[in-house]
Amino acid sequence: MPEYLVFHLHGPLASWGDTAVGEFRPTHDHPTRSAVIGLVAAALGIRRDEEERLAALSRGYNVGIRLDSPGVLLRDYHTAQVPRSGAKRAMREYPTRRDELQAPVHISTILSSREYQCDAVSTVCLWSRDGGAPYALDLIRDALNAPMFVLYLGRKSCPLALPLTARVVMGENLAEVFASVPFPGEGFLKRLEHPERAFRVYWEGDEDIGIQAIHSITHHDEPLNRKRWQFGDRIEHYGVITRREGDHVSEQDPVKA
Repeated sequence: MPEYLVFHLHGPLASWGDTAVGEFRPTHDHPTRSAVIGLVAAALGIRRDEEERLAALSRGYNVGIRLDSPGVLLRDYHTAQVPRSGAKRAMREYPTRRDELQAPVHISTILSSREYQCDAVSTVCLWSRDGGAPYALDLIRDALNAPMFVLYLGRKSCPLALPLTARVVMGENLAEVFASVPFPGEGFLKRLEHPERAFRVYWEGDEDIGIQAIHSITHHDEPLNRKRWQFGDRIEHYGVITRREGDHVSEQDPVKA
C-alpha cells in the first residue's frame, strides 16, 4: 500500500505568491507547489543557493492540497523605508533597524499592495515519484516536526500558529488519505471547517487518485531556480471530496498530539 506524508498548515496570515507584476503582490487561496517545496527544503536545512539539492527535492515528489478552510482575503497597502544596499564590493549590511535608519545613504520608500489569506487551514500531502525521491518520507516527517530553519506560510511575516503534526500514513490513494486524515485541533480550528464537510482538493500527476477532476489548469509555480526567482509551468487538477466522520487510515509511527 502506498505511503503518503501528511501535514497541516495554519496561521493568522498566509501568502501563496501568484504571478506578481509591479507593485501588486497577489496570493493564491491555497499553498502553491513552490511554497510547499520551499518549506520542506527549509525544514531539511537546504539553503537557497544549493540548487542541485533543491532541484532534486522538487523532482522527487508530487504535491496534493486539501483546502480545509480558505480563510478571508486581506489586502495590505504596504510601505517600507530602507536604505540602498549598494552593489558588489559596495554592498552594505544592516544588522538592525537602528542601523538602517542611521545609514549614511538616502533612505527610499517601497510601496506595494500585498494580499494575504487570514485564518486559512490546509492539509498537505506529499508522495514519492517513481525512482526520483532523494529523501525517505520518514526523514522529511522528522525534519518538519523539528525543522532546521524557521518555517513560515509564504512570507517571513506569516508565522505558523500550530505545529505541522507531520506523519506518514498509508492508503489506497490520495482520495482515501484526504477523506480520512484527522483534522488538526478539535477545538477552535474545528470551527473553521466547511459546514457541509466538502473540501476543495488540488493535485498533480497523471495517476488515478480516486478523485474526479472538475478541471485542470496551468500553474506557474514549478521551482526552477531560487536564486534567480525563476518558475516553470505545471498542470494542476481540481476536485471536491467529502470527509466522513470516523474514517481512518493506518498510520506509521504517528506523531502524538
